[in-house]
Amino acid sequence: MQKFIKILEENNLLKVISDPIDTELEMAHIAYIEAKKGEEGKALLFTNAINRKENKNYEFSVLMNTFCNKKALYLIFGKDCEEVASEIASLLKLHIPTNFGAKLDFFKTLLSLKNIPPKRAKGLQADFKFKTLKNLDELPILKTWSKDAGKFITMGQVYTQSLDGTQNNLGMYRLQVSAQNELLFHTQIHKDSTHFFNEYKKAGKKMPVSIAIGGDPLYIWCAQAPLPKGIFELLLYGFIKKHPAQLVKCESNELFVPKDSDIVIEGFVDTNEFKLEGPFGDHTGFYTPAELFPVIKVEKIFAKKNAVYQATVVGKPPLEDRVMGLGTERVFLPLLQTTTPDLIDYKMPENGVFHNLILAKIKPNYPAHAQQIMHAFWGVGQMSFVKHAVFVDEKAPRLEDYEALILHILNRFKAENLLISSGVCDQLDHASPNACFGGKLGLDATNDELGKDELERLDDEALLKLFKQVDENISALKQFFIQSKSPITCILVDKKTAHKEFFEKLLKFKKHFKILIFLDTNNHLENPYMLLWRVVNNIDAQRDVFIKDECVGVDASAKGDLEGYTRTWPEQTDCDKSVVEGLILRNIIKQDKALFDQFELFE
Repeated sequence: MQKFIKILEENNLLKVISDPIDTELEMAHIAYIEAKKGEEGKALLFTNAINRKENKNYEFSVLMNTFCNKKALYLIFGKDCEEVASEIASLLKLHIPTNFGAKLDFFKTLLSLKNIPPKRAKGLQADFKFKTLKNLDELPILKTWSKDAGKFITMGQVYTQSLDGTQNNLGMYRLQVSAQNELLFHTQIHKDSTHFFNEYKKAGKKMPVSIAIGGDPLYIWCAQAPLPKGIFELLLYGFIKKHPAQLVKCESNELFVPKDSDIVIEGFVDTNEFKLEGPFGDHTGFYTPAELFPVIKVEKIFAKKNAVYQATVVGKPPLEDRVMGLGTERVFLPLLQTTTPDLIDYKMPENGVFHNLILAKIKPNYPAHAQQIMHAFWGVGQMSFVKHAVFVDEKAPRLEDYEALILHILNRFKAENLLISSGVCDQLDHASPNACFGGKLGLDATNDELGKDELERLDDEALLKLFKQVDENISALKQFFIQSKSPITCILVDKKTAHKEFFEKLLKFKKHFKILIFLDTNNHLENPYMLLWRVVNNIDAQRDVFIKDECVGVDASAKGDLEGYTRTWPEQTDCDKSVVEGLILRNIIKQDKALFDQFELFE
């Protein structure tokens, strides 16, 4: 990690903070704000980590916002992500050579693949002078949000293997500290590590687990990469770097971890012991509920001299995961194209928190081609978690040109081209009535532009006045893309009745609108970036999308008894205002009202 810190410094991508910074809330709040600066943001190195409540000064520095922008991503990969994607595409197109030159190229490619598999060396203590730590209290583990259940490791490389030792897995899971030498293992039901856990549980055995922190930051990117089941993530590291990951054996279990790791935590999962884990403010921007998860009993903790503890902060977008997601999006396009060959490109908007919204450009060759690809998406690996997908054809604007693209889509929007289905969803999703599965929505916008526009447009004030005739609980209204043939009308409502009923009453004014989105009164209609984040987070298509008389209603409000929602609707992650004000007074961060308002830091 020290090596990469030097690279960040040489490229003017590092901000060193030597003031005493508390690992409880302060550190995460600073990183949270820095990450919202986009391409201007920098990685943060905290060299004086403390915990005031526990009266502790930590030995180790903390690095946050490692993936601070596109330039940092390039430095981590050692090349452009598009170059990696091109290499994968070339590999997927390998065929039997027919002439001498082609044979040479073929064998050259095969020889380059020998450097992909990880190489195993001697044990941890054999190659490096690690020191042994007494317990987890010696590590500067962060508490991110005020309502989190406690401290969480947020950027650990979690290594597990199958019961028979033939499969290895590297994942990135949050790990709550539940005791001095105990962690709670938040693996999700769809993950390889959960499949391994089930094998060990059935056999009545403990499952070995090792957590590496630090080292080459590409390890942590590989940990979150959506590789097919059974493929060890460090094979991807070898493919990108063109040299294998160097692994060393742990002392207390049979697992191997990268030998350049800064910190290694070794232990076993007791397959019969579970404890309440959470709540935790996760990457959706909402707190996930407390649930039972397996317990990791920590056996050993090692740290190198000058070790750096790596951490991240998750919550409302944009954050560090936007840059990690950009790398994933580009690198995995060729793999997606193997199952959907008519896919031209796709985009995961950061405020759609990746799995909640995907935009895809395709080459439609026959009727319902877009619907076919929708189903293919929903059946492929982690893409199956996608809740909402919008498809356009090759004539559409660039997927990154959101303003032009949305206008293009709305000029082709037809309620009949909406596909509502159901399937698996991310375990962190809160909108679905059932954990881990719920409604999905696809929109085929590959058709020609709509014909005659018969809408009678009113300004916001006049339309609000009309709507208030139906319900006085509407507090505000704003129309977006009113110049399009399918404007989007957002209304803030103090909900007293189910919005489906309200939508049907408003249809008496249908000549004035096409798409209605119902939102709670805590939304800010002047902030479309955060509106989109809430809408795609808060809807389950089967319950919350209403179609009638060619109009569409979307209930993006919090759900409860009115909708028959029996789960607990979560709170969103908001910064503690007193913590931010204290950091401003100490000149650690700057007062930036425009930035704070833009990304709604406070409730």
